[in-house]
This record gives sequence, structure tokens and C-alpha cells, in this order.
Amino acid sequence: MPRVVVFDEFGGPDVMHVVDEPSVEPVAGEVRVRIEAFAVNPLDQMMRSGASPAPVPLPHARLGVEGTGVVDALGSGVTGLEIGDPVILTAIPDANVRGSYAEYTTVPASRVIARPAGLAITEAAAIWVAYSTAYGALVEKAGMRPGDHVLISAASGGVGRAAMQIANQIGAVPIAVTRHTANEDDLLAAGAAAVIGTDHMDVAEAVRRHTGGVGADIILDMVRGPGQQDLVRAGRPGATLVVAGFLDPRPTPFPSGVPLTIFSYASFEHTLDPVVVKRMAAFLNAGVRLGALRPSIGNVFTLDDVVEAHRHLEKGVHAGKIVVTV
Repeated sequence: MPRVVVFDEFGGPDVMHVVDEPSVEPVAGEVRVRIEAFAVNPLDQMMRSGASPAPVPLPHARLGVEGTGVVDALGSGVTGLEIGDPVILTAIPDANVRGSYAEYTTVPASRVIARPAGLAITEAAAIWVAYSTAYGALVEKAGMRPGDHVLISAASGGVGRAAMQIANQIGAVPIAVTRHTANEDDLLAAGAAAVIGTDHMDVAEAVRRHTGGVGADIILDMVRGPGQQDLVRAGRPGATLVVAGFLDPRPTPFPSGVPLTIFSYASFEHTLDPVVVKRMAAFLNAGVRLGALRPSIGNVFTLDDVVEAHRHLEKGVHAGKIVVTV
């Protein structure tokens, strides 16, 4: 029988285990996907540990909000897809039931898109969450335009790297913020126009130096917490702040200082909207075809080593997305 990763209690990586269970037949409007690979995301860690903002019913909860594979079965009424089509999963809001940490999952047909040609399976597994989040936050929410100076926190992470590539594709100017100046060369190679290491630099002063004294037009905050105020001080009057991450669990003071337009962004806001997903898919396909968009892949594990993959995630030292092949 097909294998699936489940957990029956909250805790560390060891609570996960692989079990055999029958594959689910797709009902009307659904497709079954044979998973070839999936990426490990911070949200998976939060769900597994019991820190998820949404409740996770136990026991026998599943994990995984992104992945890639081929269509294995079609429910009635599904059009535009054929068995054997390579696809990317675009949204699994009920990951505790249909999560991609499995050999098969069944989802609505509207929750998959064609896999862009030219992507390796590991790249396809790791591209959607990061790039759809960055695109949704910067393009759909903040209205990023050519020439905009875009300040990106947690720039070494998956969304941060995607945001830099997307900004470059549009003609904006990505300014990367990292905790460690030692990351500068890596982030410049990843597409940053400038890098600010908070261990040695004042964010606001550095941004003004890089923007001719004006400040950032758009601020993408993937961290929250007290450090957000440093980002806010780096914005120009009337800048747009998009808060899309939650890496710092400490309280976040309300932004004060220059007048801002503030958005809180969650990717499901757009990835459940078929009209926006169509735009995201077109942008992604164009970027992959032109060589402008390409996810950075870190360590690759097998399904049998999924516990070790989560241990590696918790170390916080990975460069690039952690991917598990099935």
C-alpha cells in the first residue's frame, strides 16, 4: 500500500512516522497525484510541534503544503488534465488531511498547475510556496513596479531569495537584510543589489545610503518581532509594508514613524483564488523560461529520512530549500 507520513502527538521530529494506508479515489472535481517530491517548510514544523496558528486535529495528522508529481487518477467532471500530466500542487489548506508528505494525495483539480518545463523534480517541489508568497506579497499586494527599492528581511530564506529574483524580473531593486554580514557574497550572487547585515549595520542608515537618502518604497517583512521597527525606519514616507512572515515569536510593536500603507499577507489569500493563481503560474512559467526564476535547493532526503529532514530544518543552518524525494 502507499506510504504516508503521520503524527499522533505534538513534539519534535521523532513524532513523525511512516505508515501504509490505502490511496483515496478522487471524487467529482478532484485529481489524485502521485507525489515525486515535496519541500519542507517552517509551517510544517509549526504544525508538527503544536505551534500552528490553526488547530491541527490529532491523532493521525498529515503534513505538507507543497509538492510535485504526476496526475494518477481523475474524478468525474475534471477537464484540462490527463493521467500522467506533471503538475505542481498550489494549495493544500487542509494539509493535516491531504498533506503532501505521502506517495499519493487527492486534491481539487483547481489546486494543481502544469509543471513548468525545464525544472528538475526537486526544483518543482520547492518553487511554489516561496515564489507564490513573494509574488503575491510584492506584486498583487504591494503593486511593485520597475525602479522600486524593495527591502527584504530574512533574505537568505526561501521567500527572501524568491523575492529578490521576482524584483529583478520586474526591474525593481532588491535590498537584502540578513542577520550575518558573512552572507553578503551569497546574497549578492542570489540577486541582491545590496546587502545589509544587521550584526554590523544600522538598517535605516544603510538603506538611505543605497537609495540616495530617500528610503525604501516597499518593505517585505518575513520576521515580525521588535526588529520590524528598524525596517519601518528605513522606509520613505508613504512606503508600503507587507508583513508576510512570523519567524520571530516575540510581540511586534505597532509600526511608528513615517506614514505607511500596511498589509498583512498570507499566501492562501491568493493561492485559493483561481484568477490570481493563473497570473502567478504565467509569471512563474515566464521566469523559468527566461532563467530569471530558479529555486535554491539545499539538502535532499528520502521519505524514509523525513525525520532527519526536520532535524535539519530545526538547525536553521540550511542554504536553500530542504526537499524530500518520494
